[in-house]
Formats: sequence, structure tokens, C-alpha cells
Amino acid sequence: MEIYMENQLIKGRILESSGGLYTVLTENGDNIKCKPRGKFRNEHLKVLVGDYVTLLFDEGENPCIETVCERKNALIRPSMANLDALFCVVAAARPAPAMLTLDKLISIADHLGIEPIIVVSKSDLESELADKLEQTYRQCGFTVFSCSSVSGDGVESIRTYIEDNCQNATIAFAGASGVGKSTLINHLFPGTSLETGTVAEKTGRGRHTTRAVSLLPLSMLLQNKCVSGFLADTPGFSMLDFATFDFYRLEDLPKAFREFRPHLGCCRYQKCTHLKEDGCAVIAAVMRGEIPQTRHESYLDLYATLKSKPSWAKKE
Repeated sequence: MEIYMENQLIKGRILESSGGLYTVLTENGDNIKCKPRGKFRNEHLKVLVGDYVTLLFDEGENPCIETVCERKNALIRPSMANLDALFCVVAAARPAPAMLTLDKLISIADHLGIEPIIVVSKSDLESELADKLEQTYRQCGFTVFSCSSVSGDGVESIRTYIEDNCQNATIAFAGASGVGKSTLINHLFPGTSLETGTVAEKTGRGRHTTRAVSLLPLSMLLQNKCVSGFLADTPGFSMLDFATFDFYRLEDLPKAFREFRPHLGCCRYQKCTHLKEDGCAVIAAVMRGEIPQTRHESYLDLYATLKSKPSWAKKE
């Protein structure tokens, strides 16, 4: 570990937190455990895993977090910052595809400037449905992969995509319980040994097994020193309650569906809600098959939830 001078400022990134201590990877490659300055508590400022920070060294041995740099984005649940890409996993079967859950994830990511990549898992169980899901989301402009963690089909394509397209990126995997996120990650990154949940026979639901967010270096996971960036190991993205948490506002909803964007501003009425109005360009695109019906149905569900949410119910 490098020797730091008193009052020296060093840049770094928070990799994990535990018991009020944060592990920071410094620009010099050191992992340092430290706490935020008292002003963070006094001013109710949050420090998140994924934050870029500066450390101040006091008398050469007691570093503290001095400042948090401006964030690209911040997630509510899991609580982390500066995510670049989100691999949204949906199972073709066991459990059955939860389209609304998937579209909630995608819309949150798109709104925050996080690139959603769709992964259809368990394609060996329902190949026709897997193909349909893949076609649906490719039509919307997303990168889509179909894979089977049992046979291994499609897994190498995802790994190659990460190596080629996620340089310097922070990525995460998300999806409903039981879709096989941890199993897929273990196939992608041999040696990760993430604890995998099991799907209950009666409910078809899985169990979350990770309790805190941490960032794992992709160079280590891929055993490729040429690849930088991090994989966020998270307790899941299951907290998608739009009625309680303020992920985005009602007026932000249409742009959170990227296939709607070319049609926004083209409706007959300036304040079109894209629900059922005559002359709505979005609905016309749905009727022509340019926008999948299931995506518009998810939009309708989210619109109803956001429309009925009272302002006092919002949380962050």
C-alpha cells in the first residue's frame, strides 16, 4: 500500500460498505476502508456503493471520505450509483415471463441513462416463447440474448458482448426471483461462486441470497486484464413499487419507453396521454404492429399507477 501524506486528497471509487465502513479503491490501486466526514451525517448526505469520491488523509493514517463526485445516476433499490448497463433477465418458463416486471426494469434503466440489455433465460424450456420474447424486444431497439444455463447455449455470446462492449463500464444483472440470474453469472464468470437461490416447487419463486451491494472487477471475473469495469453484485432489483417509490414522474413515462420516442410530438393533441385518444401516433404505431402490444399494456399499467399516486406517498 502506498504511503499517503497528511491532508493529501486521493480519488477513488466505493466498492462496498459494511457497518458504516466503506471500501474505496483508490486511483493508486489500494483498497482502503474509511468513513465519511461528519458533515455527511449532519447534512443528511448519502454515500453509495459506486460513488466516485475523494479521500482526505488525516495525519497519514486516518482517511475519510471528503467529497462525493457528481453522479451519472443513482438507484433506489438496490442503493448504488453510476451504473452503465443493466442486463434484464426474464425466464421463458419457470417462472413464467413477468412482462410488467421486465418493462418496469427497462423503463427505470432507460430513464436513468442506463443501457438495458435483455436476456431471455431458460430458452430450452420454452423455445417458441423465448424466440417471441427475443423478437419483441429487438423490435423495440434493445440488444437481446437468448440462453440456457443448463445447456450453455448463448452464454458465450453474452460473455463476448461484455468483453467487447462494456470496457470501463459498471454492469449489473436484474430480474424477477427465480429467473436464473446468479446461475447465469456463475456460467459467465467461472470462479465467481455467487450463492444461487432455489425456485420453490409450489410458488415458482426464488429467494434473494445477496444482502449488500458490492462491485467486483471484471478483469478478475473474466480473467482478462485488458477488460476494466465492474460487475455489481446486488441483493436484487425486486423493489419496483411505483406506488411507493418515486422512480420517475408521470410526465417522464412516455420517454421511458424508447420505441415511443419517434412518435412523441406527432399526435393530434398536444397533451396526448397515449392511452386511447383519437389521432394518437403511439396507438397508431401499436395498431400497425410497430410497437408491441405487450409494451403498450405495460405503459397503461404504469400510467394508471403514477396517475393515482398522491404526492405525499413519494419516497426516495
